[in-house]
Amino acid sequence: MIRILRQAIACIVIFTVITGVIYPLIVTGFAQLVFPHQANGSLIVNNGKTVGSSLIGQSFSSPKYFWARPSATSPIPYNAANSSGSNLGPLNPALAENVKARITQLKAADAASKPLVPVDLVTASGSGLDPDISPASAEYQVSRVAKARNLDETKVRELVVKLTKGRQLGILGEPRVNVLELNLALDNLRFDKLTAPSIVEGQNK
Repeated sequence: MIRILRQAIACIVIFTVITGVIYPLIVTGFAQLVFPHQANGSLIVNNGKTVGSSLIGQSFSSPKYFWARPSATSPIPYNAANSSGSNLGPLNPALAENVKARITQLKAADAASKPLVPVDLVTASGSGLDPDISPASAEYQVSRVAKARNLDETKVRELVVKLTKGRQLGILGEPRVNVLELNLALDNLRFDKLTAPSIVEGQNK
């Protein structure tokens, strides 16, 4: 019995060291060497300050900024510690009401907006943390953002096109635009420096 107990304890110690210490150190070291940006959270730095992550969405409500996809996380939107969706089914009346309210908000912010609203602007994702919107959703907001910033729509649209990312490896996923990166680029436009509120200062509302 003592011999078996010693063997069991030895196995626990050995595998604890291998799987709990050696393996994590190897994986962490490899990640830091090969993918340092991703391993450290894919953080976005602007003017020397960390303003967010390219993997986690943020809430924007000012007409001067592009708005992200709605988030159903609680107690606040885009809560990375509580990733979740609304769990509302397609036949749930609450989902229809939420969508109608979001459409009303979008149209109230820009009376000249197009009649058809892209679906990702009015529905939350399963994670509630989406950092990207579709190119169609970005295009839908170009007019409002340009008007709020006294910019030519063409200039804003060029910025959207520049920051639009294609499918991964050419076949995976859909084209997308990172909302935080797009809004930071707007703030950094030379002609808009004096009028746009700064995300870095936490004024993204």
